[in-house]
Amino acid sequence: MKHIAELLAPAGNMEALKAAVQGGCDAVYLGLSQYSARAFAGNFTHDEFREAIAYCHLRNVKIYVTINTMLYETEIENVKKELDFLYENDADAILVQDFGLFHLIRTCYPDLDVHCSTQMHIHNEAGVRLMKEQGAARVVLARETPLEIVKQCCDTGMDIEVFVYGAICISYSGQCLMSASLKNRSANRGMCAQPCRLRYYPNEKDHFAEGDYALSPKDLNVIDRLPELLEAGVSSLKIEGRMKRPEYVYLVTKTFREALDAYAAGKPYTVSRQRHEELLLMFNRGFSKGHLFHAADKERMSHFRPNHQGIQIGEVLGYEKGRVKVKLSHPLYQHDGLRILAKTEDIGLTAVRIERDGKLVNKADKGDVVILSCTCQYPPKKGAPLQKTSDTLLLDQLAADVKAEKRTVPVTLSFAAEPGLPLRVTVRDDRGNVAKAQSEVELMVPQKAPVSQERIVQAMARTSEFPFAVTVETESYAPVFAPVSVLNSTRRAALEKLAELRIHTHVRKGVLPYDVSLPEKTVNLPHLLAEGWSGNEQDIMALTEGVNLCPTLNETLKEKKDLKNCVLASAGDLYMNLSHCIAGMTFNVANSYALCWLLHFDGVDGVVFSSEMNNLQIRMALEAFEKRYGFVPFTYRLVYGRRVLMHIKNGIGLPEKNEILTDKHGNLFRLSYNDNILSITESDIYRAENPYCKGSLVILGKNEKDAESVMEEAHEEVFRRI
Repeated sequence: MKHIAELLAPAGNMEALKAAVQGGCDAVYLGLSQYSARAFAGNFTHDEFREAIAYCHLRNVKIYVTINTMLYETEIENVKKELDFLYENDADAILVQDFGLFHLIRTCYPDLDVHCSTQMHIHNEAGVRLMKEQGAARVVLARETPLEIVKQCCDTGMDIEVFVYGAICISYSGQCLMSASLKNRSANRGMCAQPCRLRYYPNEKDHFAEGDYALSPKDLNVIDRLPELLEAGVSSLKIEGRMKRPEYVYLVTKTFREALDAYAAGKPYTVSRQRHEELLLMFNRGFSKGHLFHAADKERMSHFRPNHQGIQIGEVLGYEKGRVKVKLSHPLYQHDGLRILAKTEDIGLTAVRIERDGKLVNKADKGDVVILSCTCQYPPKKGAPLQKTSDTLLLDQLAADVKAEKRTVPVTLSFAAEPGLPLRVTVRDDRGNVAKAQSEVELMVPQKAPVSQERIVQAMARTSEFPFAVTVETESYAPVFAPVSVLNSTRRAALEKLAELRIHTHVRKGVLPYDVSLPEKTVNLPHLLAEGWSGNEQDIMALTEGVNLCPTLNETLKEKKDLKNCVLASAGDLYMNLSHCIAGMTFNVANSYALCWLLHFDGVDGVVFSSEMNNLQIRMALEAFEKRYGFVPFTYRLVYGRRVLMHIKNGIGLPEKNEILTDKHGNLFRLSYNDNILSITESDIYRAENPYCKGSLVILGKNEKDAESVMEEAHEEVFRRI
């Protein structure tokens, strides 16, 4: 039998959740009101979550809850309360980024599945094996992972989830600091301001020939490559879009459902031209196969526009006094959303008034010439493309499909109707659940015409509000008299019991206390780490010898190797044989539980805190750690340097030798290339005191003129404190 992966759809709110379910998903992922990597999605209150669980579980759909942000110490107690709620209310799994939260769930909620978020930056077989050993139920691979590495990860026996459709990050998954640096909105905290969608300019030019949106990638769409993913052993296919409208969720989910069902039946599947246009209308920045299928850099990027492009439906013939004349190549409906493309600035408009042959119409067809109201600063030029960005008729059709709620699950209902006995009803579902009910009164011998067997079958086949497709069987029947109310109430009681069994699918063993001891290690780590230092002072060189701070995308890492005196970059590094190593800043450590989890590995002697933390947050994490485990760990804090804001795999398709990007505010971002990795470095020098950590981290650029004085200052500061 062919392997069929789970279809996992996004749900930013209840309307989108219902759309995903009616579209045919096997599971949805959603966030509560806090601690979600989509903080600006609608998300779910506790009451809404209970409703969502009932709606989904009744229809054989699982719910995975995202608590996939970096967590500060002050948030842990509230997160525990959320975990208690989700544990008691039957969440199927928790999706996490924070290693401390992972540690906490595996310790206190041993029968609650944990999925490692793509933000955990697991991109190789070693990382998958490590998290499997640590008790993860699934790994969502980093979006930059190619198919051949995906297959290696699947071969470990771990459930592997990959993104197959929707927006993608240009940076390494979970490693982008650009939003936090520019807007003080942390992507690791679910508040990304999407600076990758803004304009950037080159060093000595006004504009790039390729377009000014240098960091804006196209959307992912690999539906025509699904067989390869399924044959690789992928367990779950993930659609991005918790910020998208319900109609988008429904249409994309429905399309992937059709493709998966065709594959299961051994039939080829090709997206029709009409469906392809509908998908483009829902939302697209252009489509690409992404790193999953080694798309070239220019194929992956959308340099000219960062937003929804829709489809072209005509071109401009002329413009005069707020009225644009257009010849259509596709139908146009009143209230459709439109955009006229231009080199200076695109013009957005809505088809509120459509004038054809001097008359107002609510629809125009292919080949028609129409006039639309259009107010704009820069008049559109003749020949400019007219794009449709939303289709009123399509949206209405999709909304009606969702509202119809045609998705049902099969159940078998049998009844026994005999005089002198209660009516007995038994219902069985596709999961092996059995629910029984009987009437409160005994059925009577009929004085006149009995209730026929056919009449009882008709009454039993009704489902009320339950999403069941009922097959009725007769267990026994003799001529009886029974009021219709008795038939209905007994059937309903049986269906309600079955619904309750389906909604509550887990038998929980209970929450365990957090009882973890961590022995203090005898360590001999340098108090000053420096990246990019090439000085000759013997004492500084002694402190920095053997230290490598540059994270690498080592996709082929799978067999245990010896790592000594290294700064580790990702989960795969922890799978190695370690000696005197430091967990680096790329682990996004921000709380005492994450410190504990990393330090419990043999050979991990110290940890670098996230550079997004301030002094108070660091102090609170260290105080909580000391109170719980009895000692102060060896930690580092970044005190000086230009942080790498993004590591980008295989570049972004800009001209070679470009060394600087500039934004509209004049901020400069240095570009550097290392093999197939492009790094973008922030422009501001980051300086901070380090009053709480035992060690300090300094990052020096290759061309730092003041490198020696910086090292001298940092060196003196460290030894003044120790």
